[in-house]
Amino acid sequence: MMHLLYANFPTWLKPEIFPGLPVRWYGLMYIFAFGTAFFVYRRQIKERNFPMSEDDLSSMFFWGILSLLVGARLFSTLIYDTTGIYQRQPWLIFWPFYNGRFTGLQGMSYHGGAFFGLLSVVIWAKVKKISFREIGDMYAAAIPLGFTFGRIGNFINAELYGKVTTSPLGMIFPYAERVSTSKIWVQEVAAAVGIDITDLAMVNLPRHPSQLYEALFEGIVLWAIIWFFRSRKPFKGFLVGLYFLGYGIFRFFIEYFREPDSDLGFRIELVKTGLDPAYYHHPLSFTTGQILCFLMILFGVVWIIIASRLPNKEVTYIYPEADDQPKVSKEEASAKRNKQRKLRKKLR
Repeated sequence: MMHLLYANFPTWLKPEIFPGLPVRWYGLMYIFAFGTAFFVYRRQIKERNFPMSEDDLSSMFFWGILSLLVGARLFSTLIYDTTGIYQRQPWLIFWPFYNGRFTGLQGMSYHGGAFFGLLSVVIWAKVKKISFREIGDMYAAAIPLGFTFGRIGNFINAELYGKVTTSPLGMIFPYAERVSTSKIWVQEVAAAVGIDITDLAMVNLPRHPSQLYEALFEGIVLWAIIWFFRSRKPFKGFLVGLYFLGYGIFRFFIEYFREPDSDLGFRIELVKTGLDPAYYHHPLSFTTGQILCFLMILFGVVWIIIASRLPNKEVTYIYPEADDQPKVSKEEASAKRNKQRKLRKKLR
């Protein structure tokens, strides 16, 4: 008996929360993402006794979220779209209806959201006369955990799936493009995973669940790394650079498991293989996402170098309650935390 070496996409998962209503899990995941980032940021303010009011926090997040959505939509429609419809009808970029049917704003680019979100925080900090390096570091420690929900939303939509694989992690997505069974590599993959293609002209093969890879590494793992360094950072602004560097690296390599957009393919292909991009990704072929991630990595490295040389780079881990109190050093803050941990252990 042949054992199937893949999983089927859960049939009970549907994009709509309630059938027939324009309320989708993907939109709800955005709310979860923003809410998670907000509460993690708020915890850091209380943890450090940072001088920021609730009104300032709400204001900063409002403009940050608004800018993120605008940037994500603009990048998606102007960089990733190849039909030219948004150049001809630019009002459709933010119009959630098409041909009289509600479609929502389908298509968001992470890189556009990151760029516009960063820009809005820089401007907000300048207007409020608050150190961007301070609030930027707390943003960097809050965003990745929220980002996890966005990729879960992509998984529920069964979109942005990966390349064909014979790995046990492979999953058959219902909307994935079928491939011709006349191709040799398709026959080899089908035989390896136990799919009978005898009477089939086209077949849906298992794919990498790349959305879950991204949720894990670009979300949870990256957040854990930055959260570890939040009380150990060597200078102000370090976490901002670490975020851009870490996300860029994780996403760059995960792109090798993710099928490139069919209408874009590889933007840079240094080695022509002639193989189907749904199955093979040469290390010297690069997608749009990888190019943008390379720029993120470069920005992260440059920013870390710049931030390490800026004046007033010394870190204040816990702010005093009054201006006349001395600032708490790293050693004193660490000793205070250790004392609190020991007390909690005794109480338990």
